[in-house]
Amino acid sequence: MGGQASPASAERRPAGARSTDRATRQALDAIRRIVRALRESSRAAERSVGIGAAQLFVLQRLAAEPALSLNELAARTFTHQSSVSVVVTRLVERGLVARARGDDDARRVSLSVTAAGRALLGRAPSAAQDRLLAGLGLLGPTARRQLAALLGRLVDVMALPDRHPPMFFEAAPGRRARKGGRVRPS
Repeated sequence: MGGQASPASAERRPAGARSTDRATRQALDAIRRIVRALRESSRAAERSVGIGAAQLFVLQRLAAEPALSLNELAARTFTHQSSVSVVVTRLVERGLVARARGDDDARRVSLSVTAAGRALLGRAPSAAQDRLLAGLGLLGPTARRQLAALLGRLVDVMALPDRHPPMFFEAAPGRRARKGGRVRPS
């Protein structure tokens, strides 16, 4: 066959994704490396302190302040309020984070790390999300805007659902992670 693709296999291959396209391979390899680093960080956190990378990242961000609202925490984790809320609920259930009504505004719920949460952080590894954020910061604002635009365009052409994504390696609302990282319905 001389290395040529059959007409049937050529039809299945997406346009612009030839097997010899070096840029496509480099882009996929970069995404794979980032995802692998995040996955390995999550597994390392689970092994060492019993919580995943998303929970560790939220706990570390929350520990940097005396107390934060859910919206403030969402801003500090660069995610949507609904996504960080799922993680916070799990941290509260484990006794690592406390919720309290504000003294001056009863509508405001403030979140803070408990003594158990601080003890866990004392023996926890750093979160890979911090390395990701540091790397994005080193790119500079113009490159970050370009990357965001290109990734947004990729999401659009892939026709991915327009929903708030969960945090890295955190089960979506209504789903729980099983041992081994797979997700099952709650």
